[in-house]
This record gives sequence, C-alpha cells and structure tokens, in this order.
Amino acid sequence: MNMTDNIETAIFAGGCFWCMVQPFDSLPGIEKVRSGYTGGHTENPTYEDVLSHTTGHTEAVKIWFDPAIMSYEELVSIYWEQTDPTDAMGQFQDRGDNYRPVIYVADEQQRQIAEKSKAALAASGRFDEPIVTTIESAKPFYEAEEYHQDFYKKDPNREALAMRQRAAFQADKWGK
Repeated sequence: MNMTDNIETAIFAGGCFWCMVQPFDSLPGIEKVRSGYTGGHTENPTYEDVLSHTTGHTEAVKIWFDPAIMSYEELVSIYWEQTDPTDAMGQFQDRGDNYRPVIYVADEQQRQIAEKSKAALAASGRFDEPIVTTIESAKPFYEAEEYHQDFYKKDPNREALAMRQRAAFQADKWGK
C-alpha cells in the first residue's frame, strides 16, 4: 500500500473487532483498517491474553484515512452507528471490559471532535440511557493475529452471526 503523507489514523473500540472492520473498510478515503488491541498495560498481547481480562486492552480497529476525502468527524458519526453507546461493559453479545466502547483520540483536535459529537448524541434524545462511551488518549495499538484481519471476508457466515444483534439494534436506533 502506498499511503501519502496526509494520512491520519483513528482508533475505535466497539465490541468484537470482527464487526467493526467492514463498516469502515470500503468507504471513500479509507486506506486501511486493521483489527487489534489497545488501551491496556501489557506489551504485545495475544488474543488469548486479552480474553483473560488481565491486560486492560480492548478489541479495536485502527483506521488509516485521508482527511481530504473522509473527515474524522464523519468517522466518529459512523462509529456511533456501529455501537450501543449506553453499554459500558460490552457490545451486544460480546460481554466484558475488553469489549467496552471507547474512542481513542490521537490529539486534542480529535478529542474536541469526539467530545462535541458525544454531547450532540446525548442531547439528541435518541437514547433513553446515558452515553457511556469513553474518550481516551490513544495508547500503543497492537495488531491482532492475521486470522482476525478482514474476518468478514474470510468467514462471512460467522460474521453474519456475530452481526445479528448489532444489526437489529442499528435498525431500531438508526433506521438501518
């Protein structure tokens, strides 16, 4: 991949990373999306380490994007539509701290955009419960094992099963 100098990154955690790749992967301006682990205290964690709930990591996606084509603000809006921002301890069938919803920001500009977007969502009345998604400073991102990358392409039937609850929630809350 030949990425240009104007490429930025975004990191989002929203439950199983398998379900977080496809919504971003084919959008204009997206150069690459990788599944991985971030937010914890263990260097180079494995999938099994993260599942043990002892590393502090979340499953997340890192997105490389061209802000001239796809803005960070647009990415945050897409992120909200992929998650239940009222569930602090998991997403849909995925339960536990490693599935908590987090927007990891790279700098103060991303933080301001994410905070403004979160406040607008909270004020929208779309959700009856408080918005509990946290906004945290980015920490090292460790790419997941290769078998987790682009999972929706490798095993579409299993991906569809994983997406079932998420899709019902999206239809209810976002009309999608």
